[in-house]
Amino acid sequence: MNFPEELKYTQDHEWIRIEADGTAVVGITDFAQHELGDIVYLDITSVGQTIAKGEVFGTVEAVKTVSDLFMPIDGEVLELNPEVESSPQLVNDDPYGRGWLVRVKPADGVDEEGLLTVDAYKDLVGQ
Repeated sequence: MNFPEELKYTQDHEWIRIEADGTAVVGITDFAQHELGDIVYLDITSVGQTIAKGEVFGTVEAVKTVSDLFMPIDGEVLELNPEVESSPQLVNDDPYGRGWLVRVKPADGVDEEGLLTVDAYKDLVGQ
């Protein structure tokens, strides 16, 4: 299983990467996509909305289940990854690359409280 060092993680199995321009990219972890199985649909209708940390910003549907997606920081959802909208299996194939979900404008800086380091996330998932 893949756990990139440069990312921060949530207890709900999302990852976040802060870009050089100050925006943040959010996706689900390799562990999460593995547990969900084949992802067949993403329902993310929160583009343009400001979502509080911990609130649901969409859902991911796999063959056997539907799971909520939780925002790791306070921020405005700027865009949905157009590639995963048309090819949701990219989340399974490349969760940290082409399978990212949304780009977010953090609200007044990034509050990293509650976000996990790679080591803390590995401990959470027993790796």
